[in-house]
Amino acid sequence: MIDETFHLTPLDVRRYDFGRALRGYDPERVDQFREQVAEELERLARLNQELDAKARGFHEQLRAFRERDKAINEALVSAQQLRGEIREQVEKEAQLILREARADAERMIEDARAEIRRMEDQLASLDRARRAYLSQIRTMVERQLAEISAAEQIAPPPSAENARTEPDGSPAWLGSLLKE
Repeated sequence: MIDETFHLTPLDVRRYDFGRALRGYDPERVDQFREQVAEELERLARLNQELDAKARGFHEQLRAFRERDKAINEALVSAQQLRGEIREQVEKEAQLILREARADAERMIEDARAEIRRMEDQLASLDRARRAYLSQIRTMVERQLAEISAAEQIAPPPSAENARTEPDGSPAWLGSLLKE
């Protein structure tokens, strides 16, 4: 334990006066010893100052290292949080893209189905029109066949008058039938 009331400096050692006494210590040896003690105290004081300076430097470095360590830890925690946030954001974006892609696919499928229905309706309409056209042609052909059959049954035998021909080369009696 250091007694703080007594501080001995090299200057104190050099200036201390032991006083003179009869048969006392050899003054020259005392002065020499005082000088050695003062030099040793100076060396120890310098060493102590150097060690204090180094200790302060080490404490400063330790403080700086602790601050860096704290900053690195904070950066690591922040990076981990950012990674988590980015992962969540990417997952949300992926889900959104999937939903949009599915919606687009459903829309495209529905459009294709609507196009198929439209084409089927158009095909059915064309089929009905074809059947109606064929029915009209059949009716017209049947009517003309009936007229031909009827004309054959009432046709007079060829005579000189009936043998006359029209300017287009058809028999005259055919023209009179067609007018009826």
